[in-house]
Amino acid sequence: MRDVAALAGVGVKTVSRVLNGEPNVSVETGERVRRAAANLNYELNVYAGGLRRMGARTNAIGLMLESVDNPFSAAIHRGVESVMRKHSIIVLAQSFEEDPDRERTVVKEFLRRRVDGVILTTVSRDQAYLSAEAARGTAIVFVDRPAVSVAFDSVVSRNYDGAVAATRHLLEHGHRRLAYVGSDQRIWTLRERRRGFFAELDAWGVSRSEARDITGVRGEEGARKVVHRMLDDAEPPTAIFAAHNRMVVGTLRALHERNAQHEIAMVGFDDVALLDLLEPGVTVVAQDPHRMGELAAERLLARMAQTPLELATLTVPTKLIQRGSGEIPGPYIGEAATPPPRRS
Repeated sequence: MRDVAALAGVGVKTVSRVLNGEPNVSVETGERVRRAAANLNYELNVYAGGLRRMGARTNAIGLMLESVDNPFSAAIHRGVESVMRKHSIIVLAQSFEEDPDRERTVVKEFLRRRVDGVILTTVSRDQAYLSAEAARGTAIVFVDRPAVSVAFDSVVSRNYDGAVAATRHLLEHGHRRLAYVGSDQRIWTLRERRRGFFAELDAWGVSRSEARDITGVRGEEGARKVVHRMLDDAEPPTAIFAAHNRMVVGTLRALHERNAQHEIAMVGFDDVALLDLLEPGVTVVAQDPHRMGELAAERLLARMAQTPLELATLTVPTKLIQRGSGEIPGPYIGEAATPPPRRS
């Protein structure tokens, strides 16, 4: 606050009155103070008095997730809470719904409340707006998607490797006319999964022109409609790779509505409750979001304690679970095929 006062050429009490919305401050002075605060990235600490009494700790962290009602996000949340509960730290969770503006608003609110640290999933391709917090030493860890243009720890799944495994599995079962069904390509995880899908097609010598590349699909209903349209084609795909849990559900709806679930092979990325109870069961690349949440929380605690650590991106393995849908044989199942050497 003293820096804001010096830059605006006013007293500290005047800065306080302006930022608290108190009366008896001229319009010109108020604008000068707000301009100085913006230039310095200063946010009024609404809990400052309480923090002085408590010893400068809130015993709270912020957790920003894509959507708290998404089972994947909920599992990350549980993982974070399971660690923080042992340290009597509460977790304040917010959704940003893949909206870059909402992302910044949530982060700003967390920091305004001076939480002890934040764990973030983001959609913006540049998090340079966090540079000021980095300079202040704020403890920040990214989860599910890595930090971009700022130096913070990240915890992610092996998205590329998981997509490679899914695509290889379908190719090994005789499929060459594959479809990729994914959503927003601003999202790093989906870009990695799409990259793995096409890299494995290339490794097998399957032309990319033979694959359906469907991106930008919005939600379960969008995936359902896209798959219906593909099934209406003269040469529909014989196998589908659904790139995340909402694409999985939409794809399943379409296949079952067309009674094609025993004809079109499918592998989904993300496990969803009850997929093992369908007929056929759904083959998936399963992530471990609970473990991702635990690792992110443990890393944040270390940063909050100022433990000397090298900057790191921690990766959590994925696992291909075979249940039936990914094992439906394709038209090339009887041909001799030599798969490429497996990656180490």
